[in-house]
Amino acid sequence: MDLTSLYFSSKGRISRKVYWLASLPLLALYVVAELLRDGEASLEDAVLALIVLLVLMVPNVTLAIKRCHDRGKSGWFVLISFIPVIGSIWLLVELGFLRGSEGENRFGPDPLAATPDAVLAS
Repeated sequence: MDLTSLYFSSKGRISRKVYWLASLPLLALYVVAELLRDGEASLEDAVLALIVLLVLMVPNVTLAIKRCHDRGKSGWFVLISFIPVIGSIWLLVELGFLRGSEGENRFGPDPLAATPDAVLAS
């Protein structure tokens, strides 16, 4: 899977490892953007922070949808995060800590399946 399809295509499934490793650069970009801001909060800083947040939201949601697919759930399950407090915790546990469904499901093949092509690609 190339980076474009990883971050911008909601098709397919990804494992927990890929999810966490793909999320780290997005988090790092957000932290760098926050560090580059001045100490004083101005309107320009708030607008810049909002733009960075919106730009990074697309790949974050795409990664979450692929993890939902790996768990056998529709991508719409990501909306559970809108339930205050409990929704975000539930989504974190589902996507970040629970194993995906074994074998092929309606969203594609198991990303952890040991196929000769998968072994050669890694």
